[in-house]
Amino acid sequence: MSDAQAEGGRSAVSAVAEHLRAAINGGSYPPGARLVERRIAAELGVSHIPVREAFTRLEEEGLVVRAPRRGARVAELSARALEEISTLRVVLEQLVVARVQAAWTQRAQADLQAIVDEMIGAAARQDTVRVLELDQQFHERLWKLADHQILIEVAAQMRGRTNRFFRVAATSLPPDDLRQHAESHQTLLEVIASGTPEQAAAATRQHVEIAAQRIAEAGGLREAGQTGAGSS
Repeated sequence: MSDAQAEGGRSAVSAVAEHLRAAINGGSYPPGARLVERRIAAELGVSHIPVREAFTRLEEEGLVVRAPRRGARVAELSARALEEISTLRVVLEQLVVARVQAAWTQRAQADLQAIVDEMIGAAARQDTVRVLELDQQFHERLWKLADHQILIEVAAQMRGRTNRFFRVAATSLPPDDLRQHAESHQTLLEVIASGTPEQAAAATRQHVEIAAQRIAEAGGLREAGQTGAGSS
């Protein structure tokens, strides 16, 4: 095989992996869904080889599980996995918030406030999809303000691991809970803007843990929601 062919093969695997990663994290493939190699290869116009190698890559990331005679499936969330991912997310998001506070500007506050205002309005309309979109925008804006590329990548990956589970949980939230979830971003924003680093760290932990509890309860993982931290 030539170097060009090898590079093309690696690019195909990366493209398939990215497509599947986005589809899984976006909810197109829900937890437990079967991933049919032949069908995916046909949809993406590639051979089976890059699809199979993409499955391996996503299995290493914890997004896909494979078993003999059962094929590949989207990973489901266990109590232990939720706890492990969530405790790590607390640390990462606290670091994000610390860096954001150190570089805080009125423009940053105004941008985040606009997102929060729209999120609270969407919650009042019971527009769960829009609330989740704005939730993602809020945290992505914080990551950008943190100005630390590796931190951004790792924090985004950890959030992606729980996003699809939170999406399932959010669809069954009572109106008051959806409103409280949106308003929790207002509380976090105010602490980041005017609180001490210790207060911001505590608020970040609480924000993350409450959302994880909702994931745990929606998925029957009450033990993880009670003893572990969480994701938002």
